[in-house]
Amino acid sequence: MAKTGTIRIGISGWTYAPWRGVFYPEGVTQKRELAFASRQYSSIEINGTFYGLQHPEVFAKWRDETPDDFVFAVKGSRYITHLRRLRDVQTPLANFFASGVLRLGPKLGPILWQFPPRLRFDPDLFSAFMRMLPKDTVAAAKLAQRHDDD
Repeated sequence: MAKTGTIRIGISGWTYAPWRGVFYPEGVTQKRELAFASRQYSSIEINGTFYGLQHPEVFAKWRDETPDDFVFAVKGSRYITHLRRLRDVQTPLANFFASGVLRLGPKLGPILWQFPPRLRFDPDLFSAFMRMLPKDTVAAAKLAQRHDDD
């Protein structure tokens, strides 16, 4: 039996100064770039989540600025992958989900975990990390409840 699915073509981020006046037409303000880009592509990767935790209101704003059938790919935190190198990441992972990722609602698509090029493959380390990852949004919400109080 053949499986069917949706193929999405997207871009990695939307705030790039060199795109202004080229991809973004003159008159599209930086504040409106996501709204414009989300009507050209059906998916965009959120890169900011790689560099730091965002706020729930920001995720809600992004959700509201995009079409109903739009999907975000969210980049996992480099604190988890590059700084902690997948070790002792239970709380940072909970913090990542508590930052508001789930506010994207049905627009939450895949979560991309980019590993540093010099992180050697350790089957035990990667298996442990993969077991920690929530399998659905219900599990992600439950994990988010275990975040730091800071």
